[in-house]
Amino acid sequence: MTAPRLSSAPQTPIGRIPVLDVTPRVDEGRLPAKSVVHEPFTVTARVFREGHDAVNASVAITDPDGRTAYVPMRSTNVGLSLWEAQIAADREGLWSYRVEGWSDPYGTWHHDAVIKVEAGVDVELMLEEGALVLERALAEVERSPEQQQVLREAVVALRDTSRPLPDRLYAGAGDAVAREITARPLRDHVSPSPEQSWLVERQLALAGAWYEIFPRSEGAYQDADGTWHTGTLRTAAERLPAIRDMGFDVVYLTPIHPIGRTNRKGPNNTLTAGPLDPGSPYAIGSEAGGHDAIEPSLGTFEDFDAFVARSRELGLEVALDIALQCSPDHPWVTEHPEWFTTRADGTIAYAENPPKKYQDIYPLNFDNDPAGIYQAVRDVIQVWIDHGVTLFRVDNPHTKPVEFWQWLIADVAKTHPEIIWLAEAFTKPAMMHTLGKIGFQQSYTYYAWRNEKWELEEYVTELAGDAAAYMRPSFWPTTHDILTPYMQYGGPAAWKVRAALAATLVPTYGIYAGYELMEHVARPGAEEQIDNEKYQLKDRGWADYAPGGPKAGQSLDGYLRTLNQIRHWHPSLRLLRNITFHHCEDENIIVFSKTARTPDGHDDTVIVVANLDPHSTRESWIHLDMPALGLGYGDGFVAHDEMTQQSWHWGPDNFVRLGRDAEPAHIIHVRRF
Repeated sequence: MTAPRLSSAPQTPIGRIPVLDVTPRVDEGRLPAKSVVHEPFTVTARVFREGHDAVNASVAITDPDGRTAYVPMRSTNVGLSLWEAQIAADREGLWSYRVEGWSDPYGTWHHDAVIKVEAGVDVELMLEEGALVLERALAEVERSPEQQQVLREAVVALRDTSRPLPDRLYAGAGDAVAREITARPLRDHVSPSPEQSWLVERQLALAGAWYEIFPRSEGAYQDADGTWHTGTLRTAAERLPAIRDMGFDVVYLTPIHPIGRTNRKGPNNTLTAGPLDPGSPYAIGSEAGGHDAIEPSLGTFEDFDAFVARSRELGLEVALDIALQCSPDHPWVTEHPEWFTTRADGTIAYAENPPKKYQDIYPLNFDNDPAGIYQAVRDVIQVWIDHGVTLFRVDNPHTKPVEFWQWLIADVAKTHPEIIWLAEAFTKPAMMHTLGKIGFQQSYTYYAWRNEKWELEEYVTELAGDAAAYMRPSFWPTTHDILTPYMQYGGPAAWKVRAALAATLVPTYGIYAGYELMEHVARPGAEEQIDNEKYQLKDRGWADYAPGGPKAGQSLDGYLRTLNQIRHWHPSLRLLRNITFHHCEDENIIVFSKTARTPDGHDDTVIVVANLDPHSTRESWIHLDMPALGLGYGDGFVAHDEMTQQSWHWGPDNFVRLGRDAEPAHIIHVRRF
């Protein structure tokens, strides 16, 4: 009886030189990997071949104009066939890369010739084969006359029997030829991996410092009789110099659209609002308009344009909150009732996040008329782009279809590739990661709730690993929705250390206005501030904290300014994938370093040591991985604390003291002797 034949499944040809497991590769190449201009990252692959001939690999990089350059890879583990190379792009646009494995005739000859010639085996044959390989390299690979001369001289020397044998061998196998062949190799059986698309964006997509304000609170004040007067876009613009003086790059505005009256929320999320209560800016839409309009009490588009112009004058970019939801008074509710969910009793469903209820908000239902909603939102985005907005912070994007965001971000990028999208997606990891993959440049994270050393190390290692190819984290110690128990009860040390960690662990971080004042009192039963700006106006009395004011010296504005100055001084802090964690004997003290190559060719290395216990001063020993700092274990260096301007001599093992009666964090610039 004949055994049945098994039909083979369709296969992709593996190539003469197998190239496998290329990283970064996002969703098997279906979506682009990401970087920003001049951001280095590592491409890895497994490259091997049969037998004993030499194998080699290169990364082929294709720029937006279709020009291809090659970066040599190096073998990092011969036994596991692992290769890697670091690449970076010098301008924005859609690039691509692939790994090419190839047979290396020169490498094969070099290996065999050194062994055989030194052993006196087939000496003249090996030297002639070397000459032939170099003649192929001259004939098949384009070189300048000077580059050709290096190989021509080697060919002559290899065949010159009047020279000593070691000299002939070194002429072909020495450093000069090796450098030239490495730069412009002779490659046989070139086998490329599939192409990986690579989106290169502007640097603010990776690294920036955001400052959030409610415009209506900037300039708000209360009369003696308790009557509140709202701030406006014009008064908010008066706050811009202080924001820029603290070193921030982006001023982020919560929604500035008309606010509905129906079911308007009162102070502290109460269900009944008084006649003068301003309501939540997230309950968007009234008779004055919807998402493409401005709340009349804030001003006009002329006022908004003036705000943007002043921001740009100060070097700030403007981010606007996009919350795709409507108050019951939004024009869309009457013009397009099909865009919402109708319940069995005929009423429109309001938003809920049990146990939270948002009776003043109707969510959009994208399934009823996707084409209509898509176009309406696209039109809204264009309005704000036309008025100078360059970044959008998107409220709850995980409650809208992923395919909608993919379409919207891509469509905007066709004409405005400079636009940056930040996802406020405190949700399941799969959704957060997918939003990054399909277009969001940045994402909020779980940072606010990661307080223990092991949590931070594990989480940041994840974010700086494979995920860094598509999702860039933005660390916020607090937001208008978040005030964790750590911040409520940790005192000034907590507010300092969480800002320092946010500003140094990752390249983008954000501060919510009032952080300088350590506003730490929570609404009972909630992890958010009491008297929250979402529901009422707030006068922080900034002038009182200015020099000469009654509260001068009680603000953290100087601390934030120093953090942002340090970030500006050190390019290593503006990268994500370059972090190394070091050991401390105290589980409450975290130690990490970052290194980057400066434009002038020097290494910029920063070490951060932070006490995570805001209630105690702690003393301990830290143990540094010196090679990760570019140093040997016998080396020392000057440890210059950028926060205090103190300096010490450090080596592999160092004593630290941090906490309430000292600074809670060192930010150390490694200065080599």
